[in-house]
Amino acid sequence: MISAYPEGSQDRDRWIVAKRPPRNEIDPQRPYAFFVEQERSDSGEVIPVAAIFLTNRECPWRCLMCDLWQNTLTWSVPPGAIPAQIDYALSRLPASREIKLYNSGSFFDPQAIPLEDYESIAARLHCFDRVIVESHPALVNTACLRFRDLLREQGDIRLEVAMGLETVHAGILERLNKRMTLEQFAPASDILRKNEIALRVFVLVKPPFLDESEAQYWAERSVDFAFDCGATVVSLIPARPGNGALEALAESGNFSPPNATALEASLDYGISLGRGRVFADLWNLRQFSKCDLCFPARSARLQDMNLRQTVLPPVQCESCRETSASSF
Repeated sequence: MISAYPEGSQDRDRWIVAKRPPRNEIDPQRPYAFFVEQERSDSGEVIPVAAIFLTNRECPWRCLMCDLWQNTLTWSVPPGAIPAQIDYALSRLPASREIKLYNSGSFFDPQAIPLEDYESIAARLHCFDRVIVESHPALVNTACLRFRDLLREQGDIRLEVAMGLETVHAGILERLNKRMTLEQFAPASDILRKNEIALRVFVLVKPPFLDESEAQYWAERSVDFAFDCGATVVSLIPARPGNGALEALAESGNFSPPNATALEASLDYGISLGRGRVFADLWNLRQFSKCDLCFPARSARLQDMNLRQTVLPPVQCESCRETSASSF
């Protein structure tokens, strides 16, 4: 078995897959998760947003940091399964203004979302103002425009596409095995803009191979690039262990989870630009905290900043101030 992280893409694919723990058992007729969350909209309101995590085939890319494959299948779902999953979730969720259809990969991957399901999916979304889906930049194509048009037939429904930029550090982006360059990301963003499709961008805070001292700098430069590409939303995601590959990199000294202050500072920076909404991903935030005393106040500050889009005064902590000024 290869121990060091390989240089070639195919060898990296095999290395990443070999490090994986087992997949979760999931039902192809049910979404693996769904809930309603509060999010600040482009109008400045805080609104309920439904999020449905669809069960489907694994993404064809093997990104180094990804753990979404754990809730995917090794085969394509049949036509009708995705609309059935949406029905299942919507029948159990309260009313919402917007909806995220996330599928652990690319919505426009025909091996994940059957093309023949687009029309029935769009018909189920007539009550929403905005529909947000994910896509790899390579799959922003005519299928994206077709789905946009089907949504418009249902009423004044806006489509938003979320794409993972991850980082503008070109060397690290290449090592993430995403098989995407900045020169490919920008044209895909331009296609969305020219076709009146909103862009949401995912940025990693401290991806593998990046030192703690550089985490904030590269997160901020990535936020800048995302807005330069026309993003209306940037979501900051701390690089998290849990997929096997990052644990292996941690053993060789090539990865450690980010200090949570990098997430705080990056959010402060992004919001202060005033170029669009910037959100901190707060899922499982506790794992980045080193201080039990100030964690509740600091996590509440991040949540409040997400909703208000205003930089709030930092939380001062007498307990960890001396020993860890750069952590929760």
